[in-house]
Amino acid sequence: MKARMSIIALAIALAGGASVAQAGAESGFYAGGSVGSASLDFSEEDPDIGEIEFDDDDSAYKVFLGYNIGAVPLVNLAVEGAYVNFGTFGGDIAGFESEIDVDGFTAFGLVGFDLGPIGLFGKVGVLSWDNEISADDFSTDDSGNDPAYGLGAKFQIGSFSLRAEYELFDLDEVDIDMYSVGAAYTF
Repeated sequence: MKARMSIIALAIALAGGASVAQAGAESGFYAGGSVGSASLDFSEEDPDIGEIEFDDDDSAYKVFLGYNIGAVPLVNLAVEGAYVNFGTFGGDIAGFESEIDVDGFTAFGLVGFDLGPIGLFGKVGVLSWDNEISADDFSTDDSGNDPAYGLGAKFQIGSFSLRAEYELFDLDEVDIDMYSVGAAYTF
């Protein structure tokens, strides 16, 4: 009798776990936000300007919206767009204290694997960025479109998930690394 009750309890637990795992693979829109830290490390000797050196980090955040295609059980395919603010990085341009403000919009394709309520995902996309560089009375801005990559993990219960991510943004000759934690809700 005890063995039969244990088997029934195990079957119920596995069925409940399977439904939680399937919830992550359902199709639908999701929205969320993350906060974290971004870092920029760049050093160059420019013949016209002189030495340029930035090695700084700042608080960063993003808000995102995506659509989970959910075509295959336990595998998530999604598209995701976000606004990202990397913060302000301090540095030195030709002996002058300088600052760079960077933000932009991303578009990613994601592939994820659900392992019960835990999921792992990777993403590849593009960042359309703007920056403003200021030093004393001088100010200039620049913009571009460059590749972006990321890895992450999530913990999902029903429609709510917690996410932790590492993202690399490859802006021209400068890389920005971003670590963040956040939450998302699937509609």
